[in-house]
Amino acid sequence: MRRWTGLLAVAALCGAACDGKKSTDRPTRAQLRKTGGATVEVIPSDGQLPYCMLYTVSEKGVIRQLTLTRENRSIRCDANKPVAHTSFRIPVQEGKVRMYIFFSDDRIPAGPVAQQLYELRSQERINAMDLRLPGRVFVETLEFTPEEGGTPVTGTVVGAGGDTEPEGTGAPVLSDGGTEGGGMGAMDDAP
Repeated sequence: MRRWTGLLAVAALCGAACDGKKSTDRPTRAQLRKTGGATVEVIPSDGQLPYCMLYTVSEKGVIRQLTLTRENRSIRCDANKPVAHTSFRIPVQEGKVRMYIFFSDDRIPAGPVAQQLYELRSQERINAMDLRLPGRVFVETLEFTPEEGGTPVTGTVVGAGGDTEPEGTGAPVLSDGGTEGGGMGAMDDAP
């Protein structure tokens, strides 16, 4: 009898406190902040895993890796600060993009993520269960539609084998881990 009374009390409190919200609401792991017609910042929310990497998949099927470093691994992503301390330029000619933000508890190599993203590119949604990655990984999917008046392309196109194609297909990779045209700038890979 006490068990039922306790359950009813918890249900009543939740009914008053939840105010109609479902308990299955998933937390927002990141948000986009538009900084121009075709530029956007990605801002991780509080409580996220410390490392992340970003990819976009355009309406035309082009996959771009936005957080490209010399080591080709995920980078440190601090809560409430723009990823890589930069804005990302999205090519207007490729149309609306789905932006995938992969949060992880350790630095993971980008190659396997790129390969799996390429294999799953036709899926409407991708979650961490779809991926074969070590450790804890969470995926946030956001959409962005670039508008005319944008600036040159940022990121590197991901090919069929999950390899990046920096020459002529995206922004060339610089020796400091950034991209030509100020897209990424130097990134600190230290934890």
